[in-house]
Amino acid sequence: MTAPTDIRWIDSHCHIYDERIPGGVDRALTDARAQGIDGFVVVGCDRESSESAIAVAERHDDVFATVGLHPHDASRGLDSLRELFAHDSIVAIGETGLDYYYDNSPRELQREVFAEQVALAHSRDLALVIHTRDAWEDTFSILDEVGTPNRTVFHCFTGGPHELEQCLSRNASVSFSGIVTFRTATELREAATACPLDRMLVETDSPYLAPVPHRGKPNEPAHVRHVGTAIADLRGIAVRDVAHATTTNTRRLFGLT
Repeated sequence: MTAPTDIRWIDSHCHIYDERIPGGVDRALTDARAQGIDGFVVVGCDRESSESAIAVAERHDDVFATVGLHPHDASRGLDSLRELFAHDSIVAIGETGLDYYYDNSPRELQREVFAEQVALAHSRDLALVIHTRDAWEDTFSILDEVGTPNRTVFHCFTGGPHELEQCLSRNASVSFSGIVTFRTATELREAATACPLDRMLVETDSPYLAPVPHRGKPNEPAHVRHVGTAIADLRGIAVRDVAHATTTNTRRLFGLT
């Protein structure tokens, strides 16, 4: 079944090179296109995944790559990514940020590596993709110190109305994932209702966080429409309005053509 022709989406954050993607890269892209997904921002987390993102983007006109060092891998340092950050085809720096839930890298090093990537987004005039978990205060502090890039998105936003307001006050956008379909995510769903449409993106973060009705299974870009539909239902507005707004916002934030 194909999607209605007037409801088109972009998956603003996916890891389609991951071996857990059902059917692999090409099948997942084909299935997503049939469901009305017109673009895919494929996100790097370290050198290997950033190279994979670039490779997929070079093969598909509707795929766009980012390069970044995830806070889990901050201990690896940025030197291995220097030439990738300068790659002409990338649309963003990240994902980068802070993760105090797992603490896979020392917090001080996470902060240093995050700040350096924020500065890179400024110097390259690129979008910034932020991952933050249990680290809101330090994330905002670093952004205030280095300066929030003009095109910044908090990917897989997990905060509530208060964190949303803090993001918006720094002129950042927020991207909602399949978590917004979980009825237990009360504060997040409140934030999805309150978020201005012109500051909202949608994503799968595939192969992670599959939305209802696919929860518990490997995720894929075709499912981004479930995220957008859930937000439309929460807000009591037409699905096509969410699709149009999030697609427009994603194109603008990442400079997609």
